[in-house]
Amino acid sequence: MRISVVDVGSNTVRLVVADAEGGVPLPVHTAKWRLRLSEQVRPGEPIPGDAVERLVDAVAEASRTATRWGAAAPLAFATAVVRNAPNRQEVLRAVRTGTGAALCTLPGEVEAELTFLGARRWMGWRSGPLALLDIGGGSLEVAFGRGRLPDFVASLPLGAGRLTHEFFADCQDPPGPERVHALRRRVRHQLRDVAARIRWEGPRTAVATSRTFQQLGRLCGSAPGRNGPFVERQLYRSDLRAAIGRLAALPAAERARLPGISAPRAAQSLAGAVVGHTAMKLTGLTAVTVCPWAIREGVLLRHIEDGPSWWAEVTRRSEVADPPDLVPLRVATVSS
Repeated sequence: MRISVVDVGSNTVRLVVADAEGGVPLPVHTAKWRLRLSEQVRPGEPIPGDAVERLVDAVAEASRTATRWGAAAPLAFATAVVRNAPNRQEVLRAVRTGTGAALCTLPGEVEAELTFLGARRWMGWRSGPLALLDIGGGSLEVAFGRGRLPDFVASLPLGAGRLTHEFFADCQDPPGPERVHALRRRVRHQLRDVAARIRWEGPRTAVATSRTFQQLGRLCGSAPGRNGPFVERQLYRSDLRAAIGRLAALPAAERARLPGISAPRAAQSLAGAVVGHTAMKLTGLTAVTVCPWAIREGVLLRHIEDGPSWWAEVTRRSEVADPPDLVPLRVATVSS
């Protein structure tokens, strides 16, 4: 069986086509289309018409690519940049009309659940009680669990793109230390209770996912992506603290010259580093493993393990104005 997933994020649309034999999604083709929605959409504002058109074109091309690779209609979802937009339903209808793809949005807590599933499958049962950190463009997801799915999840408005808009968009470049300190205070305030829960759980293993953490890990000395996914990559809190100083001293354009920092994400790399370091410090984590599997793999795994009816229900609930929580009732949720 060949399946595919399309992930509409804050910066890119990503496609993964995978073979699902043996219950494991083994990728056979990946592709991405740069949209940089986070640069065009301020938090709380609608997605402009020209950006919606580019989004429709990208999803259409992703769907055609999946078909060429022998996969059925992709499991298509959008994260915080679309989920939080006032015109979310209009965007979803435009994609459905223009592409035939049933693009849906996932509540942040469901994103955390699916990302945890991907990380758990990658790390294996020997990792024991597992804590997860995932920094997106619009939100930060945190999860903890002992089994296949998490026992606790939280989604907080602490995405790297969102905070860059709020704290650094209207100031000098690079920002002064007072702006960085203000950002850190915000993160500490909103993350305090969630972090206390993770400290109380005392996880045996901690993982970090997302492109933000991957690039920060490379900046702090982990192996480059060309070395493949099976190279262990550790990110240490002390190294991330030093990286904040390097990033804060440079204008956004010059950060792209640093190892691992791509030009599209250079502007938000400082905010991402502050969020990552503060989250690790408050949760008591001195190091995290940078995990290559995240939400896309979680969606594929859930589809393989629970069948297509699960995704049909996700899509149906996404069509209502305020999608209900899709996390199993045994999972405690925290949102802000």
